[in-house]
Amino acid sequence: MTDDNRVRRWRLVLGGGPADGTDVALRGADAEMDAALTALYDSPTIEPNVPRRSRERRGGLGASAPRVARWLGDIRRLFPSSVVRVMQRDALDRLGLERMLVEPELLAAIHPDVHLVATMLALRSVIPARSKEVARSVVRQVVTELLQRIEQPARQAITGSLNRADRTRRPRPSDIDWNRTILRNLKHYQPTYKTVVPERWVGFGRRRPAMRELILCVDQSGSMGASLVYSSLYACVMASIPSVRTELVAFDTAVVNLTEQLQGDPVDLLFGLQLGGGTDILQALRYCESLIQRPEDTIVVLVSDLFEGANQKQTLARAARLEHRSS
Repeated sequence: MTDDNRVRRWRLVLGGGPADGTDVALRGADAEMDAALTALYDSPTIEPNVPRRSRERRGGLGASAPRVARWLGDIRRLFPSSVVRVMQRDALDRLGLERMLVEPELLAAIHPDVHLVATMLALRSVIPARSKEVARSVVRQVVTELLQRIEQPARQAITGSLNRADRTRRPRPSDIDWNRTILRNLKHYQPTYKTVVPERWVGFGRRRPAMRELILCVDQSGSMGASLVYSSLYACVMASIPSVRTELVAFDTAVVNLTEQLQGDPVDLLFGLQLGGGTDILQALRYCESLIQRPEDTIVVLVSDLFEGANQKQTLARAARLEHRSS
């Protein structure tokens, strides 16, 4: 990186003015990037086409919906997608742009990501009818992208783990685990023949069809938005694997079983979540324990930030009890 380019980047970071010390004048795309950054981080309103000196410091959104939509389009054009996601989240936090989620033209300009989906789910009760179809299309776009990324690796990891869960010392030729067999028999290496003569074979076992029961218990309190989206989509993937019986349980201060919705549209599943509220992990674990029929073949996964609103000591005791049942 040249010195001039380094100074230019520092100028964009520091924001200009007499205190930044760079004495750099920006032109072209750099000036547009600076205007977009200034609109977000140096002003309570998104007005990228108004010179900084003439901007009024006032609360609220201020700018019209088309102007905000233009700003959203500008940042998508000027910055990489990873930066756009950060700026959109900062806009939601700093400028109160929940309005982006209730205006159809603004929804259409958003660069969708999992964090925006979580925000939309939390605010879905205030999204007007005219915006709901656009909101669903934004959610569907993110769901499609995420499933393309996670579905195949998740299937391979889960089925591979289950298929290799049992071992046998008398495997069929097609079931021999060659890596483990060689490792187990290295002491029987024959220098003369330059090979290992196995004394003990290790193979993959053939399990019964119903291999595992998975209970995915997900915290849907307000701080768990992105995790809730990811967990729900993973549950959809796992529910499609015949060898895994998957239950999805979501909770805040109440508990709801969403298992029946796993076979349907993932977008409908997400819009059925109740993001927000408090946290009662103890009650959720009690409910999950009531679902366990075969402890030795059941896995309970708790997804939570662990900010327990109930009795923490009892919660830990309940978790220890679940672990003891499965051992």
